[in-house]
Amino acid sequence: MPVNLILLRHGESEGNLANDLSRNGDDSMFDDAFRSRYSASWNLTPKGVEQAKATGIWIKKNIGPYFDRYYVAEYHRAMQTAAHAGFDRADWRLEFLLRERDWGQLDVATRGERRGKYAEEFKRRERDGFFWAPPGGESMAHICLRIDRVIQTLHRECSDKNVLIVCHGEVMWAFRVRLERLNQIKYRHLDSSANPYDKINNCQVIHYTRRDPKNSSDLRSSGIDDFGNGGQLMNHLSWMRSVCPWDEKLSSSNWQTLERPTYSNEELLEMTRVE
Repeated sequence: MPVNLILLRHGESEGNLANDLSRNGDDSMFDDAFRSRYSASWNLTPKGVEQAKATGIWIKKNIGPYFDRYYVAEYHRAMQTAAHAGFDRADWRLEFLLRERDWGQLDVATRGERRGKYAEEFKRRERDGFFWAPPGGESMAHICLRIDRVIQTLHRECSDKNVLIVCHGEVMWAFRVRLERLNQIKYRHLDSSANPYDKINNCQVIHYTRRDPKNSSDLRSSGIDDFGNGGQLMNHLSWMRSVCPWDEKLSSSNWQTLERPTYSNEELLEMTRVE
């Protein structure tokens, strides 16, 4: 695997703004023109552009100014985020496997329509948010399967390299599930958490590394600039941190040691016990 793998969510998009307004009772952005566009064509808002620029500056200052490999999802908002982040030596590779989750019939639906016309679907989602798929769309389990193919490419082509991926929030959750071996219970807990530190905000950065960061006073020595410096290099991605560079109050930004769980017979039975 890469020595450092950095995942970056796109900045605020037209779709994010439309949905935020709709949650507050304002459906004005959901006009005929907006509904006629596939969500892949949603652009960054001016706020999203500023978030991307601020995050690019933060990454260059706190991680490194360049990477060995650059991937970006083939959606407008991700491509615009990658460009505005301002990595001078970037040579971006478009990757359709990194596309956002397909929300099917819910792709361009107001808050009221989701809670009215599709109320039964949301009841199903509350029962099992991991395997549930919106009508005509993808479940989180589906996304994990295609992200597995991206991870296989990282194994095959990016061993001992430093990789930056610009993608989408649900895709970053899929990376977390597969790289951290999150089980369904843990995923549902994090996905429904009210703790802002558990969210993947616009332009959130998730940084995985194989190099022990605790022995490095300078975060840039985690391996980006010189593979020979910094802390101990492990065989697997062993540490992660989640940072919201444009508003660090929204994230803990602390390094966490990854502990991929295994389960005893008794623990398996306890996990399946119905209250």
